[in-house]
Amino acid sequence: MICVSTRGKAPAVSFRQAVVAGLAPDGGLYVPQTIPRLSDTWWARQRGRSFQDLAVAIAEEIAGDEFTHGVLESIVRDALNFPVPIVELGQGLHVVELFHGPTFAFKDFGARTLARLMAHLHDGAGTITVLVATSGDTGGAVAHAFHNVPGTRVVVLYPEGQVSDVQEAQFTTLGGNVRAVAVRGTFDDCQRLAKEAFADPTLQARARLTSANSISLGRLIPQTFYYAYTALQSAGPPLSVPSGNFGNLVAGVIATKLGAPIEGFSAPTTINDTFPRYLATGRVEPRPSVTTLANAMDVGNPSNLERLRWLFSDDLQAMRGAIASSPHADADVRRAIGELHDQFGYVADPHTAIAFLGTRHATATRHEARGTFFSTAHPAKFRDVVEGVIKTRVQLPDALAAALARKKVADRIAPALGELGDLL
Repeated sequence: MICVSTRGKAPAVSFRQAVVAGLAPDGGLYVPQTIPRLSDTWWARQRGRSFQDLAVAIAEEIAGDEFTHGVLESIVRDALNFPVPIVELGQGLHVVELFHGPTFAFKDFGARTLARLMAHLHDGAGTITVLVATSGDTGGAVAHAFHNVPGTRVVVLYPEGQVSDVQEAQFTTLGGNVRAVAVRGTFDDCQRLAKEAFADPTLQARARLTSANSISLGRLIPQTFYYAYTALQSAGPPLSVPSGNFGNLVAGVIATKLGAPIEGFSAPTTINDTFPRYLATGRVEPRPSVTTLANAMDVGNPSNLERLRWLFSDDLQAMRGAIASSPHADADVRRAIGELHDQFGYVADPHTAIAFLGTRHATATRHEARGTFFSTAHPAKFRDVVEGVIKTRVQLPDALAAALARKKVADRIAPALGELGDLL
């Protein structure tokens, strides 16, 4: 796979070079120059295979020229050693649970695979700094995936006071090679700081920076696996993807270009509605992010919109034909959590509730939800919100309870590159 920058001003690189670099030197995001469309016959042969078997098969089609079968199979099976249940809630309505990894969030798919790729590619010449900005679940997934991986250190930037107590405990209590940094600002400030650090050649060279955000193509490619798996189960179109920074949706679009039988997407958001407004007007007009119940989606300037536009060749009409999107307020989220519990006996976190709302938007009806939606986080990670709606206690998994019991340790900085540079 040859990778190029979305901005077209950086040299083409191999997939492995793109994984190590993270951000392209021109400030753009790496994308595959071409995406191999696999034949209908190839896809037909994959039906009935396990998630892990399918993941290995896709990995070989994408990166088989750069990694041996043994390496790819070892990385994928070791990283993705957890189930991907598809639960039928009602006729024509399914939920794909992506939270059965070790940090109880869908970010485990990309983070664990990327950590193993990075360990395989590490040249042994000093320590690589994995710099990641998080609005919630990414920090925990990356911290756990890279914890004690030789030759790496992890620096997690997060907006102080704007992540849940469970999310914060997952990346502030590990110690070792993981450093948590509370930024006095929003997630957009954290993401901006990370991009500024990558764009600073002196800092980049001194700290040997790489990314584990959805900036990294190496984190997005593994997420195509569960889109393909879902599509092959005939769980029903469209796929509703709760969206904030839009990396998850980019992975879905890549899966369609690979030929996965996906008929369309719904990309519901919080009231941080830069993308729905873009679909409506054709103008990218970022706004400062606003805190909501679905904190992982509180992104005012989604970086992966640049990738989406590249993948659609900046054809707004084509994008509108493939993706629907609508914003949802906290009151909508609470109602959806209640409806899922009352109607189906299903306990959902706020992000999953927004994905459920996206199934309604996609069918243009307020009375019937149809299609398949992704559940991206365990409800226990947002138990205060969920319990307040369903009036029932949400059981905290042992691993999350253990994280909450450990002491939290974090540095604190202003949203300024100078302070981050000194810390690095």
